[in-house]
Amino acid sequence: MAQRVSTSYSTSASTSYPSYAYGEYNTTTTSRPRTGGRRSTGRPGTGRPRTGASTIARVEAQQVICAVTESRGISPTVGLAFVNLDTGEAVLCQICDNQTYVRTVHKLRVYGPSEILIVASAASPKSKLFSVIEENLEVLDSKLTLLDRRYWAESTGIEYIQQLAFAEDVEAIKISVSGNYYAVCCIAAALKYIELGLAKTFPFHSLRIKYEPSEGSMMVDVSTIHSLELVQNLQNPKSRDCLFGLLNETLTPMGGRLLRSNILQPLTDPETLNTRYDALEELTTKEEMFFATRAAMKNFLDVDRILTALIVIPTKPTIQTSEQSINQVIMLKQFVTSINPIYEALTGARSSMLHNIREICASENLTPVQDEIDRVINEGTAYAKQPLELRNQRTYAVKSGVNGLLDVARTTYKEATEDAYQHSTELGQEYDLSVDLKYESVRQFYIRISASELEERPLPPVFTNVFRKKNIIECQTLELMKRNQKITVAHQEVVLMSDEAVQALIENIRGQMSILFKICESIAMLDMIAAFAQLVTTHDYTRPQITDTLAIKAGRHPIREKIMRKKFVPNDVYATQQTRFQIITGCNMSGKSTYIRSVAIMVIMAQIGSFVPASYASFPIFHQLFARLGMDDNIETNVSTFAAEMRETAFILRNIDKRSLAIIDELGRGTSTRDGLTIALAIAEALVHSRALVWFATHFRDLATILAERNGVISLHLAVEMQDQDKMTMIYKIAEGAVKEQHYGLALARVVPLPPGLVERATHIAQKLEHHILKKKKTSATVINERRRKLVLNLKEHLAQAQSGVMEGEVLAAWLKELQKEFVLRMTAIDADAPGAQENSDDEGENFEMRSRTDSEYDFGGYDNRDENPDTRTRQPSVVTVTSGSTTTTTSRSDSRNSTVRAVSENEY
Repeated sequence: MAQRVSTSYSTSASTSYPSYAYGEYNTTTTSRPRTGGRRSTGRPGTGRPRTGASTIARVEAQQVICAVTESRGISPTVGLAFVNLDTGEAVLCQICDNQTYVRTVHKLRVYGPSEILIVASAASPKSKLFSVIEENLEVLDSKLTLLDRRYWAESTGIEYIQQLAFAEDVEAIKISVSGNYYAVCCIAAALKYIELGLAKTFPFHSLRIKYEPSEGSMMVDVSTIHSLELVQNLQNPKSRDCLFGLLNETLTPMGGRLLRSNILQPLTDPETLNTRYDALEELTTKEEMFFATRAAMKNFLDVDRILTALIVIPTKPTIQTSEQSINQVIMLKQFVTSINPIYEALTGARSSMLHNIREICASENLTPVQDEIDRVINEGTAYAKQPLELRNQRTYAVKSGVNGLLDVARTTYKEATEDAYQHSTELGQEYDLSVDLKYESVRQFYIRISASELEERPLPPVFTNVFRKKNIIECQTLELMKRNQKITVAHQEVVLMSDEAVQALIENIRGQMSILFKICESIAMLDMIAAFAQLVTTHDYTRPQITDTLAIKAGRHPIREKIMRKKFVPNDVYATQQTRFQIITGCNMSGKSTYIRSVAIMVIMAQIGSFVPASYASFPIFHQLFARLGMDDNIETNVSTFAAEMRETAFILRNIDKRSLAIIDELGRGTSTRDGLTIALAIAEALVHSRALVWFATHFRDLATILAERNGVISLHLAVEMQDQDKMTMIYKIAEGAVKEQHYGLALARVVPLPPGLVERATHIAQKLEHHILKKKKTSATVINERRRKLVLNLKEHLAQAQSGVMEGEVLAAWLKELQKEFVLRMTAIDADAPGAQENSDDEGENFEMRSRTDSEYDFGGYDNRDENPDTRTRQPSVVTVTSGSTTTTTSRSDSRNSTVRAVSENEY
């Protein structure tokens, strides 16, 4: 059994901090995962059970190993990996957290790990994450273990996933963890610790590994973030033409970071969203409050960075770290004095969010910090951006009387500085020059002379280190350099004498860090909401409602609207369970991609608390967002267009559920037309069965025809106007039904133009093929039954909406009469088609009848897709027909599983 590498840290009543030394593994095994054949070791044995596990997810005691690490930025990204040794399950997650690590602690409480692994270097000096976990150890009933940094390797984590995950899940997991560097490093550390520290291993492809998004937030994978241009423009990374660039009207660094985090992790809690809507609505309706709030936040420093610097203790203090400590205290003083204008600006706030922010910014919360600062720091000290001003502020920051020698050092500094100015004046008088004394951090004081002052005279030899910049000459003298040295020494003496008082002040302030971080988070939230208000006041945005129905009136693509010179054409969107799969057809450049992208972007805007570009909008809460857009080869991974889109689609199919939204553009275009259509059809059927809301833009018109009668499917198209054969006008307006213009590609080809006669020949061939297809069309009894069922389910959904809606009395009665009339007309039309319906088709040549699979034929995604009302589930036996020559084979669904002649394999999903 391998020797344990780490030092365990357990909670106790007395907080005696041990030395966090760590040894090496006593093993010859390298830090890479094994690459040999399958080992004979079985699943790891059950570890010693724990008692009293404080977890909100599991009741029974289990041995769960958790690895935690974080980024080094101001707004931390935290990676976690949980490996359950009792159930053989591993969960990876990556969280964009804040300085209080609320989400990280919540995730730890959900899984209740028995042992938490953290990078050893985080313990000395203690990182903020380390301190937070240490404080919560007793609640978590966990022990803390330090692990050498070399075991946290991304490449090792990817190899572990490749080796240990179920074979069929490997590719989907690799896609989901793509870009989640810290989560992958954590799984590497956890599995290496289990293998070498606990002497337990897993057989190949035996571990249930999954990536789990942050609790309470929508999962948006890396591919979707990229293709929807959420945080970066695809063509120009520096452009602001992305969702983050559009919404980022924030005035503070904290607000900008919070906005980016929210765009990548939209909320899923309706109550929180409505709270944000209320605050945003109040800011947009109270002009005085809005402008006062924006004005109060204009000069805010990066408070996250200031507070983080104050809680980090340098291992080797130097004169530079002492200077930085004084700088941080000066900036903290400015931050504290900047809070009161926020408090005053929010006077009279009624929404709960703005009221709570005002309460947090109240003066009584800042009084202890303000008193500590006032006791040590001079009242007139303020943060300055200019180097000389900042050095002077640093020199005179600490009050007189704290240290007797400090006043002497300040006098020396003052006299040396005056000598430098006196020297500059004397030089100007002696050589009859207009001399300016300037300062910068590296050169200290230097002299600047205009070239025109010399009037073709040579520069006097007393001036050295000459640097010419256009019409300016910059230089120094030996005397000035000596005085610079004297000033520097005096300044360092002041800093060193001030350091003791400053460090004592910082130590006292650290006890108030909790409220300071809360204030910082409140300012960030206020800044983000005020940025949304800035957009609302300059654009026609509306407040969304949280309902069970996705309904948008006159919706617009916010980024496209911003960059377009002409007016954007708005469109309506409506989706429920009975219209959950929307096939969007239309000619090239008609606006299909813009239409479906606008839906996804408006959903994200609504779920971060922003208003949306529409005249009315209501949204259900989505927990996952998927986008399959673009047609690009991936050269880096040697993947073709088709392989790339199939891999992304596989990821979607493995993760999509009823709470998801997906937009898919031009699926199947990377391979042959026939294969592309059949694959697109199979994937479309699977997506219909998932009960997610899906917008499926395609050029395959047959897809809309085949799925026309499928429950939950509707066809829409982007309309065009055809004046003649050579002219096509894009209307960019959504309309019902599949696109009627069959040869729009040929119409666009005429505009190019192609060589004479080529388009005419293509048109002739297209007409012959179309005529041949129309001869084969038949209507089956199965299609008639599907149309009836779809109509009944539509009626059921409308009645349910009426029951929970706001219509009453005569308005409701009139609406029900119209609904009844429409239902009777449609059912009569279906009944009229029924006598001519055929069970089979029998045409010349080889005819393969493609039809939509019924819900009962699926076992996909773990969801029972049967409708709630058994009376609406009447079915005829499903039929698969293949005709070859004069022989016809018909197979019912009940025996098609064993038949060699079948349309689709039952095990494909």
